[in-house]
Amino acid sequence: MGTIVLYPSPAMGHLISMVELGKLITKHHPSFSVNVLTLIPSFNTGSTTAYVRHISATFPAITFHHLPDIPLDPLLFPIMEAIIFELIQRSNPNVDHAIQSISLSSNISAFVIDHFCMPVIPVAENFNLPVYYFFTSGACCLAQFLYMPTLDKSTTESFKDMHTLIHSPGLPPIPSSDMIAPLLDRTTIHYLAFVATCELFPKSAGIIINTFDSLETKAIAIINNGVCVPDRPTPPIYCVGPLVASGGDGFHECLSWLDLQPSGSVVYLCFRSLGVFSSEQLKEIAKGLEMSGVRFLWVVRSPPPDRDEDRFLPLPEPDLDLLLPEGFLERTKDRGLVVKK
Repeated sequence: MGTIVLYPSPAMGHLISMVELGKLITKHHPSFSVNVLTLIPSFNTGSTTAYVRHISATFPAITFHHLPDIPLDPLLFPIMEAIIFELIQRSNPNVDHAIQSISLSSNISAFVIDHFCMPVIPVAENFNLPVYYFFTSGACCLAQFLYMPTLDKSTTESFKDMHTLIHSPGLPPIPSSDMIAPLLDRTTIHYLAFVATCELFPKSAGIIINTFDSLETKAIAIINNGVCVPDRPTPPIYCVGPLVASGGDGFHECLSWLDLQPSGSVVYLCFRSLGVFSSEQLKEIAKGLEMSGVRFLWVVRSPPPDRDEDRFLPLPEPDLDLLLPEGFLERTKDRGLVVKK
């Protein structure tokens, strides 16, 4: 029996998306089984316990292989991406052992890794496994990442210091200061890790994206035409989205609320499993929603902690009355729903 090994990063949105990919694989190719290698981080990446329990109970073709914990001190790392790269790097011996173990009973046909899992490439090479990247974001973001090595070679200046617009194929101009946080300062180790990851994308057997053609037609065409990687062939691109988790424990109130709204009328605001805003930014978002007059579903989380040592701890439940403008919930109750998770 053939087996596909999936290796997501520990962040909740990454793990769930990749497991949903595993469900898709077993649906269309029932002769394959799926092994998911999971990391148990010593810092907050969002809770996936209930989801993993549900999948284990209902999808026997999907097996979770929990890698040994590697304690890390979050205070030694400036941002979440840096500690994730370090955790994955240190987990290579455990991944090697896991693949050896899986190989004893199954023929591994492919190794699908999260784009954060670039440090595991040497392990895959030792087993002669074809490596596919699974990109949890959309094609526009992938186009930017594929073009990143070209941007890196075009300057010696950090994005945070440029004060200009960044032009990339298929994308609107982006203010240099609005590039994602790990790429703002080229002197950091997480900048180097991201660029190294982007350089490895074209060397893979293929890139799987959680999107679909009619959603990002232009970006997908630009990638397939090879414009984003001018100095080498672009690997095959597989659009498999949208991958959406279904089932689980309980029924969320927002689903009942959405059923009562006109089709296609609701703006959904959710900024990743760990995305947070300051109190001032939350009030600005609320003001914009109220002025727009649109129907909305908004997931609000507590602002980031003030103390540096609390950065990687779970956030407390948000106090909506305190965080949002006075009277906002009452004034928008007929067209908006604010939830805490």
